[in-house]
Formats: sequence, C-alpha cells, structure tokens
Amino acid sequence: MTAGPLVAGPLEVRDATIGYGRVAISEGLSVNIPEGEFTVILGPNACGKSTLLKALARMLKPSAGSVLLDGKDIHSQPTRAVARRLGLLPQSPIAPDGITVADLVARGRYPHQGILKQWSAEDERVVAEAMAATDISELASRGVDELSGGQRQRVWIAMVLAQQTPLLLLDEPTTFLDITHQIEVLDLCAKLHHEGRTLVAVLHDLNQAARYATHLIAMRAGEVVAEGAPADIVTAETVKQVFDLPCRIIDDPESGTPLVIPSARARDLV
Repeated sequence: MTAGPLVAGPLEVRDATIGYGRVAISEGLSVNIPEGEFTVILGPNACGKSTLLKALARMLKPSAGSVLLDGKDIHSQPTRAVARRLGLLPQSPIAPDGITVADLVARGRYPHQGILKQWSAEDERVVAEAMAATDISELASRGVDELSGGQRQRVWIAMVLAQQTPLLLLDEPTTFLDITHQIEVLDLCAKLHHEGRTLVAVLHDLNQAARYATHLIAMRAGEVVAEGAPADIVTAETVKQVFDLPCRIIDDPESGTPLVIPSARARDLV
C-alpha cells in the first residue's frame, strides 16, 4: 500500500451525468483518480462501474458536467493526444482474424505514427519491450486466436503498454479467466503499478481488489459510496451497504489485506 497522502491525478470526473441515450446511470458524479495509485472500481452488477471507466476513457461523453484530462475537457482534445496519455483495455476485446501476436501489439504504436513519422527502430524496440514485460515474446509469431484466455489477455495488455502511456484503464481484465490466469493478470498489473504507472481497473472480486489495489472506489446505484485505502474501505459495514452482503473481515494470511468472509447461510432444520 502506498504511504503518505494521495496526489490528485490528471484524470477527473467533475459533476457529471453519464449514461446511455436518455438513461442516466450516474448523475452529479465527481471522481478524481489519484496519481501513482492502483485504483480499483468495485460494486454490484449494474452499479455504474464500467460506465464510469468508459467515461474516463472518452468512450462515453457526459450529458452534463465534464471529464478532465490534465485539466482540460477530454472530449476537446485530439484523439492521438489522448491516446498518448492513456491506454484502455476494454471488456472482451476482439482481435482481427488471423492476426499474429507481434502485429497486434504493434498496433499500440498507432498514436505515435503520422504522415511524417512511420515505423521506426524505436517502435520495434518498444514493441519488443512490451512483449517481454508481459512474458509473451515467445508467442510473437503465433496467431492470437490460437492462445489461451490468459495468454490473450497478456497480449492485449502488451498492446496497451506499447502505447507508452502513464495511465492504464482496464475494464474487467479478469472476466472469463480461471483463477490461475486471474492471478497472473493481476500480478502483471501490480508489476506495472510498481514500475510507476497509474492504473484504474474494474473488478468484481472483493478479495482480489483488496489484495491488489492501493485505492478503492466503491459504487452502488451510480453513486460513489466510499473510497480510500482497502484497509479503510473493506469493512463489514461497507460491504453490507454496497453489496447487501453480511460478512466478517479478517486479515488475509498471505498478504495481510482485508479478506471478506460471507456469513454462513442459515439452514432450515428438517
């Protein structure tokens, strides 16, 4: 867990109404992503987690209020400029048919290309470093559609890394992965955080969020119910308020972080 006061980050939602069409998921929402932290957004289904992340990633434009990147409205900034500041791993991304690992990762260099700047030795180096960081170098010539779920997720993360952005947004990066691959992906995220990147992820698993995050944002019904360090946020009272789940909290014997133990279900006596 990062010690000391949190530093206000370059990414902020200010008094925003966010939703789809005429359906507002969040109204008057204000969130500041702290710089240098691994922030996890959590909450029950349909609470607005992914909607918030999409707003932060410029995929959704607020109907009121604003999303700011470096103090300026994110929607007023050029697409390439935004893509050089933040990288997004969307939920369930789909790779083009037949594309190789190396070619998909290379697409992360798009924001750095232009009419006068074509593929360079630097691009080659960055792609190689991104694949090495995610431990997929040996898969470079393989087709993405040949890989396991965990391998594919590492390829997508490598593509985001190739953008060389200080901000990484990940929408449910562990969905549909078995527990081994979930931990593999989260360990990689923790490594990237320790190397200096600011991460924001949407997760469903409370215990994984408590173990890996340094900052939590708990949502319910489109509103932020609580935010702060896992040790402060993951309490029996907050879990009941956010998830309507009676539980008790103990220390995780491996990490020392809060561990949620759901209350035993009452059994009818026959």
